[in-house]
Amino acid sequence: MDSIIRKRLAEQLSHRPCTLLGVGPMSLNCVDAAIGLANRHDVDLMLVASRRQIDTDRLGGGYVNGWNASRFAEYVRQRDVGGHILLSRDHGGPWQNTEEIKRGYDATSAMDSARASYEEDIAAGYCVIHIDPSVGPDGGAPSFEDVLERLFTLYEFCWKTARRMGRDIVFEIGTEEQDAVSQALDSLCALITQVTKFCRGNNLPLPFFVVAQTGTKVMETVNVGSMNSPYRIAEEVPSTVHLPGVLAILNHFGLHLKQHNTDYVSDEVVGWHSWLGIHAANVAPEFGVVESRALLHVLESQRLNVLRDRFLEIAYETKKWEKWMLPSTTATDRQKAVIAGHYTFSTPAFLELKAQVQSRLNGSGVVLDDVLRSWVEASIARYLFGFRLVNQA
Repeated sequence: MDSIIRKRLAEQLSHRPCTLLGVGPMSLNCVDAAIGLANRHDVDLMLVASRRQIDTDRLGGGYVNGWNASRFAEYVRQRDVGGHILLSRDHGGPWQNTEEIKRGYDATSAMDSARASYEEDIAAGYCVIHIDPSVGPDGGAPSFEDVLERLFTLYEFCWKTARRMGRDIVFEIGTEEQDAVSQALDSLCALITQVTKFCRGNNLPLPFFVVAQTGTKVMETVNVGSMNSPYRIAEEVPSTVHLPGVLAILNHFGLHLKQHNTDYVSDEVVGWHSWLGIHAANVAPEFGVVESRALLHVLESQRLNVLRDRFLEIAYETKKWEKWMLPSTTATDRQKAVIAGHYTFSTPAFLELKAQVQSRLNGSGVVLDDVLRSWVEASIARYLFGFRLVNQA
């Protein structure tokens, strides 16, 4: 059957130079903000959920609002009146939910768990399926041969599952997180050549998106890659030199570039994306940090310092900030707490604190979630307009 989703994505890219936007569902307010913007501006957005954010109940779900794939999809469908949200699985694959690592899953168990997760995604209506088997049982990187074997196994499984359920899906492939150092073109070409050969040999559709290194990398609350740097970075090819090579390879195979880790780039760099030919880009942690900063703004402007300190304590104690730190970090405890804040938004401790904050705000005319959502909306809108998905006028 012809893929309506594939045609829909391609049609958006054919109208004018633009970059499609994938929004990480960092919180309930972030999801509401994305739905509101998409419907207000009559434009499609992808909500790109990692397995750590939203996953099967067997693994404890995820840290976003207690949702599994089904509950998340139902929530979005009820509010997305214009049908503009494309539900997307970001970084699906074995050991992509850290619970699989904590529980000591071997390769067989991790692959079975990945299949079960994908099956729930497809049943729930996820239509962009990212297959990323780049994580090993210890969190490290498996061999290229293992990556390909797992990629092919999951690719075929997802396609057969979608056909059996009558679901329309497109694939995104990418075997590693973005790095500040540009990806070697020969390794990208080798991956795509193998995937193309596999798809054609098994009568499977080619992927729509390929994740490739473009010189973006998020650390702390900064994009440290060459794309966002005004200076040359040692041992790295500048993005404006590297990207044409990446795009030439993808264009040769009829594929589309998906950039990850686009957070915190400057307005100028956001505006370059469509002109550089980047077909799509994901943004995620920036929106969580923006919401935490909005909360602190409310608490401090209302002189709710005891509650502010309690939020910072709850967030800091998660230690979720550790993976984002630069090697020579000078970040304060407050800055670390802001980085980790969104991981707490669905916890009982935070929800109790939030209720106390709103109780203290009653009578002031301030509705906490309205403020938080407006800050996140403004952050998403920066990309929406900068990527030329919506006209500025």
